[in-house]
Amino acid sequence: MSRLPLPPSPNILRKLLRQQEDFVMVPPSTRLVRVFVAAGAHQQRWNTFRHTGPLPHARFDTHPPNGGTTTSAAHGVLYFGLSVRTSIAEVFQASSVVDRTTRRPHIAVFAPSRPLCLLDLTGLWPTRVGASQEISSGPKDITQAWARAIREAFPDIDGLWYRSSMDSGDPAVCLWHPPGGSALPLSPEVLLPLDYPGLDLPLARICDSLNYVLN
Repeated sequence: MSRLPLPPSPNILRKLLRQQEDFVMVPPSTRLVRVFVAAGAHQQRWNTFRHTGPLPHARFDTHPPNGGTTTSAAHGVLYFGLSVRTSIAEVFQASSVVDRTTRRPHIAVFAPSRPLCLLDLTGLWPTRVGASQEISSGPKDITQAWARAIREAFPDIDGLWYRSSMDSGDPAVCLWHPPGGSALPLSPEVLLPLDYPGLDLPLARICDSLNYVLN
């Protein structure tokens, strides 16, 4: 049986950290992929950090749990995949339908402008501090509590390196701002609406592998 209790205190998390083992340094040569909506009531830009939360479906939101959502400049969050498939699998997991028109979803691909310092949740750190790999797949209210404790314990890191629970455990990235926003470039390498004709075939292949429906 896997384990995912509530986190210990930030002081304990700091004491159990092994600096040489527990961080992933993501070089600027790495491409990050984000799928976001560019229309509707909550339209976004490719580099918009979300400062309102915690959202029930968002695994590592660090916003204070005040019985609802709050907006705070101190708690910006963005989620990325290292591949298009991971981003599609994560963003459309609730319905398994890739709707390319409602709210005008877009895809952005970019390289960070500096190395990212991320706490590695794919290694032994979760076990050492009393959790397990369920930290990447367990109940969101518990994983958000871990995110808040991690953020308090390590306020200078850019975010988390974790396993996608929807894409066979492939890597995913959660960035927190501050300080993660300083790692975003001025413009992405790719910025396209999901209904761009050139994406038809690759999205169809991704949906076939995931058993998602492409609309």
